[in-house]
Amino acid sequence: MRVETILIVEDDHNTAALVATYLQREGFATIIIHDGGEALAAARESAPVFVILDVMLPNVEGWEICRALRSFSDVPIMMLTAREEESDRVAGLAMGADDYVVKPFSPRELVERVKAILRRSRPALPRPGPLLSWGGLELDPVKLRVTRDGRPVALTASEYKILLALMGAPGRVFPREELLNHCYPGGEAVIDRVIDVHVGKLRQKIEDDPARPCFILTVRGHGYKFSDETDNGI
Repeated sequence: MRVETILIVEDDHNTAALVATYLQREGFATIIIHDGGEALAAARESAPVFVILDVMLPNVEGWEICRALRSFSDVPIMMLTAREEESDRVAGLAMGADDYVVKPFSPRELVERVKAILRRSRPALPRPGPLLSWGGLELDPVKLRVTRDGRPVALTASEYKILLALMGAPGRVFPREELLNHCYPGGEAVIDRVIDVHVGKLRQKIEDDPARPCFILTVRGHGYKFSDETDNGI
């Protein structure tokens, strides 16, 4: 079995070594980068299954690395930071991060978070199901693939789960709390604004005009729904 590699981008040598040690105990290979300017090249060359990314880095900040990574990869990203304000967590998730851990942290908990995100983002056996298609947007639950007008659309694990739920029941209104349960079935403490962030990123990827969406519609005061034959615009 191929050993899975996790990229750790952290300028504090002791923190990076500690995280690497705990991950290696769980059977992962690790690559440590201390300079933000080297992170993207390392991600391209090593093709990691997971990236642990510090926010405050020399030369290039973690926020910028996260945004750049999302432009070519859907690899799960965990942000590490000493800042615990809600606005920072929302900003990190808006840039495409999958989790946000505040320092100081428990290395054991961090490893368990990594393993949980990997389980959710890459199910061992894709669930068979019918091809979901609407207005040029297609989701294949067997191949875990989304296309728009035949072009592949790269989604994060959370974005895919939200789209799968919505497309699977056109016209049904999903409250934010229910969509949170789809994204985070482990019961992690996540603010419901995270769903708005994920939906906003989804719209940027699948809508012609994200400001006037045709696929994912907002039902004010209730949540979101996927367009059906009773809605205009598709």
